[in-house]
Amino acid sequence: MSMRIALPLLCPLFGLSLAACQSGNPYTGESEPIPPAPPIEQIQSPTYPAAPRDFSSYQSWSWRNPPAGTATLAGEELQEMVSGALDQRGLRPAPQGGKGDVQISASAQMETRVRQVYDDYGTRVGAGRYGGYGPGYGSGIGVGASAPIVRNYEEQVVTVRIEMIDSASGQTVWSNRAEARSGSNQAERKDAARDAVNRALADYPPR
Repeated sequence: MSMRIALPLLCPLFGLSLAACQSGNPYTGESEPIPPAPPIEQIQSPTYPAAPRDFSSYQSWSWRNPPAGTATLAGEELQEMVSGALDQRGLRPAPQGGKGDVQISASAQMETRVRQVYDDYGTRVGAGRYGGYGPGYGSGIGVGASAPIVRNYEEQVVTVRIEMIDSASGQTVWSNRAEARSGSNQAERKDAARDAVNRALADYPPR
């Protein structure tokens, strides 16, 4: 075939190829718009542990509500015990009618406790002779065990609870409770209440 005949045949084919290249691509990419940046106040900052409370900043105290007494302890006696224990720990009463750095709430009550005591003498081992002096004379070891004996005792205890409230924020910053075994007479119960107050404040200020 001559070149003159081939060129007219190639031109239509070349035109079709150009038309195919110029047609729209059915596989078009689509993308979602980028969302706007969140407001600055919504960006979370790193969380750090709260700074430890400085209990040395508390220098004075006042009653939140003066504590009431119990059947065997007057309210004034409990107030005097708590006031003396706070004074030993560097807290002074606020001026009359004023509000201290912390407010104190205290309460006391008599409670009955049932305690169990176990008497366990353990395993007993003994050695001895048996059989007399005739034939069959010999010695042996005996082992015996005893069951523990359980005894229940009822006793009276004085329970004291003390709470400290920050006067500026109104939040409880410290609280504790303690108990002490009480005797049967008035003097022993008063001593037990004072002991319980000192035990409750033993770990103030926290270290």
